[in-house]
Amino acid sequence: MTMDRRDFLGLLTAAAGALAAPGEATAALRLGPEQPFSRDVLRDMAARLAARPYSPPPQPAPDIVGRLDYDAWGKIRFNPDKALFADGPGRFPVTFFHLGMFFRKSVAMHVVENAVAREILYDPALFDMPADSPARALPASAGFAGFQIREPRDGALDWRKNDWVAFLGAAYFRAIGALRQYGLSARAVALDVAEAGRAEEFPDFTQVWFETPRAESDSITLHALLEGPSIVGACSFAMRRGEGVVMDVEHRFHLRAPVGRFGLAPLTSMYWYSETKKPTAVDWRPEVHDSDGLALWTGAGERVWRPLNNPNRIVVSAFGDDDPRGFGLLQRDRAFDHYQDGVYYERRPSLWIEPQGGWGKGAVQLVEIPTDDEIHDNVVAMWVPARPTKAGDVVDLAYRMHWLADEPYPTPLGRCVATRLGNGGQPGQPRPKGVRKFMVEFVGGPLASIPFGVKPEPVLWASRGEFSYVFAEAVPNDVPGHWRAQFDLTVTGEEPVEMRCYMRAGDQVLTETWAYQYHPF
Repeated sequence: MTMDRRDFLGLLTAAAGALAAPGEATAALRLGPEQPFSRDVLRDMAARLAARPYSPPPQPAPDIVGRLDYDAWGKIRFNPDKALFADGPGRFPVTFFHLGMFFRKSVAMHVVENAVAREILYDPALFDMPADSPARALPASAGFAGFQIREPRDGALDWRKNDWVAFLGAAYFRAIGALRQYGLSARAVALDVAEAGRAEEFPDFTQVWFETPRAESDSITLHALLEGPSIVGACSFAMRRGEGVVMDVEHRFHLRAPVGRFGLAPLTSMYWYSETKKPTAVDWRPEVHDSDGLALWTGAGERVWRPLNNPNRIVVSAFGDDDPRGFGLLQRDRAFDHYQDGVYYERRPSLWIEPQGGWGKGAVQLVEIPTDDEIHDNVVAMWVPARPTKAGDVVDLAYRMHWLADEPYPTPLGRCVATRLGNGGQPGQPRPKGVRKFMVEFVGGPLASIPFGVKPEPVLWASRGEFSYVFAEAVPNDVPGHWRAQFDLTVTGEEPVEMRCYMRAGDQVLTETWAYQYHPF
């Protein structure tokens, strides 16, 4: 039996909304012996481990854990009254995920106070589980699979039923956005994604340390040790709960071996289809995606919108840059009618990466993997440095993550809101073969205030093919500044075509740049 991403997101919700009821008497968390801890201690630990052969994280009692399938695992619920920080001093209690068939690796959890760390010891009494659950046979040293950070104890929402961050599986983590939904994921690092001749590597968070927060603090800080065959990392996250979630992230990576595609600040999402292209009757819903585009703010200041594709083969696109200002996978389409689904795709968060300090030369790389369902995360966006890696490299990286409904620094220009494809040619005339019509819609910014009688002009570029029937027109609705560029592209062959479009009036640029990869079909 396998578990897909939709089931996994459902389990996060179920785990949040169906925690064990508070008992009349609860035992405190059991803690291990004291050990000194600081960020420098963690970095020293990572450096020492990098000089040793890789040792995989423990997988306790695999025969027992293997029996905790989707249903059995979902019935094991952490008791919120036994959460870390359930009674303070910080505002955000922390609860833990149990091991299971799909999360077999044990992660050591620690609490830190006054530069002293103590491990939080596994105890089946921390969980409510059925009397016949296989988990009852686990050894006392089993450990935890991951954790959730819950809403503030003094907040408007019941923290026992609502959380805002989840770390679970390898080095993956999620946060809700301003619309209170989980969606796309992030991870600490991506190694050899879609790299020819190399298998992708998935390093693990093997230990986590939670700093004891100050009373009434609106943030929580944690540190994690990352381990994999090719890498060891000391990772720190300072997370703030506001309108959405903001995380300040610092990593120090030690490379044990060279990596072909070294993906930093990676984002992972799902895109099946949208209004751009949908196979006939493939599904009853108009659109299905967690994200609909990649947004770029280049070091030179250009704003770029790249609508996502579901190609028929793995495609990697690279957007070269020097000291990028930011990038992210966004969900711009917020209309429920465009999805018609009770899982609320229209509420999925957008995630923006804001580099801290200069990142130098490299590229934002976008990997798009074919999918025929919504159950797969098939899109990866990441920063890949230009300099090749080698064993012994030490890489320091800092960035801020914004989990919001929109990008945190929106462009003042008109933004692309839809890409529509159709048969080329003119209505009432025979439609020529090999000609594709594009309708690219922009809204807002200077488009809303251009003088009466001034018509925007589409500016087009393609890596091959010829444009025709090019013009702009206002979209006939009541939205101010809503225009579309319409054009036909004639192209032969099956290789992808890189395309760019923006709108201008005279010398004035009116919109961000639409950058699309067209796959002739």
